[in-house]
Amino acid sequence: MRKMAMMLAAGLFMLSSVPAYAQAAADQKDECLLASRNCMNQVDDIQQRIHKLNKEIQKGTRVYSPQELRKLQDKLKEADDILRNLERPDS
Repeated sequence: MRKMAMMLAAGLFMLSSVPAYAQAAADQKDECLLASRNCMNQVDDIQQRIHKLNKEIQKGTRVYSPQELRKLQDKLKEADDILRNLERPDS
């Protein structure tokens, strides 16, 4: 019983020592996608990046300016092109 309590205490200590990062609010810009800022510890694959870009574009003009939306759409097109090139069989 004492061993179980020590393991539980150690687990709780480890969880509390992990730095907590604030989650972006629904109406907040994703600066990492938009301007490559605040990207600490973010590594996405192409499909995750496409999903995030689509999600941000759907926020529309209530969050982003028209210029920022164009920039996000350009990045989405670029990511789609990269994915298409990766999926193409070598000939």
